[in-house]
Amino acid sequence: MLTSLRIQNFKAWKDTGQVRLAPLTVIFGTNSAGKSSLGHLLLALKQTALATDRKRALHLGDANTLIDLGTFKDCLYRHDLSSTLEFELAWNLPKNLTFRDLHEKRTPYIGNALSLSADLKADKKEQPEIQGFTYDLRYGSDRVVAVDHVLNGGGRWALNPDNYKFVQAMGRKWDLTEPEKFYRVSETSLSRYQNAGFLTDFALETERMLAGISYLGPLRNHPQRIYQWSGDTPEDVGQRGESSVAAILAAEQDGRKLNKGPRKPTRRFAKLIAEWLTDIHVIDSFAVKPVAEGRKEFEVLIKTQAWSPEVKITDVGFGVSQVLPALVQAFYCPPNSTVWMEQPEIHLHPQVQSDLADVFISAVHASQDGKARNVQLIVESHSEHFLTRLQRRIAEEQIKPSEVAIYFCRNTENGAALESLDLNLFGEIKNWPTDFFGDQMGDLSARTIAAQRRKQHGAGA
Repeated sequence: MLTSLRIQNFKAWKDTGQVRLAPLTVIFGTNSAGKSSLGHLLLALKQTALATDRKRALHLGDANTLIDLGTFKDCLYRHDLSSTLEFELAWNLPKNLTFRDLHEKRTPYIGNALSLSADLKADKKEQPEIQGFTYDLRYGSDRVVAVDHVLNGGGRWALNPDNYKFVQAMGRKWDLTEPEKFYRVSETSLSRYQNAGFLTDFALETERMLAGISYLGPLRNHPQRIYQWSGDTPEDVGQRGESSVAAILAAEQDGRKLNKGPRKPTRRFAKLIAEWLTDIHVIDSFAVKPVAEGRKEFEVLIKTQAWSPEVKITDVGFGVSQVLPALVQAFYCPPNSTVWMEQPEIHLHPQVQSDLADVFISAVHASQDGKARNVQLIVESHSEHFLTRLQRRIAEEQIKPSEVAIYFCRNTENGAALESLDLNLFGEIKNWPTDFFGDQMGDLSARTIAAQRRKQHGAGA
């Protein structure tokens, strides 16, 4: 689970500052304020980790990748090729990372949290080039070991540890080579030392964390009368929710069972999703069925009311197909993963927008096979109804303020700015931004004045 993020000189962001990420993180803000850019960088890092080319420091994308960021110049703040793109990610490890230094008689190094910071600049061909990165392994708030992999003053690569000492291998005095991608020390560099193998573990943990990031965009596919599924297990529901039905069928095939939170009954996956669709007042019943025995074609059948006939998803309101991917992904994603969603409330009635807050609170508290899932949801939203319900649940002690982080994003002369909203135990926001959801009081006053003028004009006519 990601615990913090900082980005500098990326798109609209000169500097985000240190951003605390909670199990349920919600980002509000004006249009084109830079909210989506935060998630876009994470997707670029993920696709870089997945790429086969180890020399590419940052895979900016193409038509076949998770995201296409254009050129490196397009990515830099104010398109300044002389600036350095910097980012720092910190996350909790799903289990303790332990290693020993065979050259020291001491207790093992044990950490439960890792951070990675990296710097990239444009090379002569205006392509991103790694300038260095730093790993920091911690146990709680205490540093266990940190390692810088940077260019020294002579233009040579160096490994500089803190709270650790590298021992050079016999006869291996060659220069270190440049890093692979933005996070991995090359095998050539590692082989120079007798006790640097733990850096491979750091790289693997980075890849595991990035692999656990999924994204659901604001534009989702239209519902279909027939869905094809041949038994595969999709990684997620897809950026447009195109694999939502396949995810439900795969989870059912695997016999996956979850609950809605502590002390709640366990349900099979499809039944859990069906219950949520009912609980949030979207429909009365939901089922995925094969069109015929032994076929790989499936249809989604829905009842809008208890007395209504069962119909296909294409024959009901558009909102069902739009909210379904958000519900499925929140519970389908693997344990210890992060889901980034844009506008999950789109096309939904205000009541359902409110209920989505309950769904997401449930998702971050849910257990699978008797173990806490530790799932993180980062949600971009424009919904006041969603926020109001979330504040209410904090006041009702259904979720702790420490489990929630809320931000407001706006444009300024110095780039995008992210303001943390201070939530107390009663769900109150102490530093409510001006015109957070528009000037409601101004609209009400103007309407009252206009109505009074029209009445006076009518009376005098």
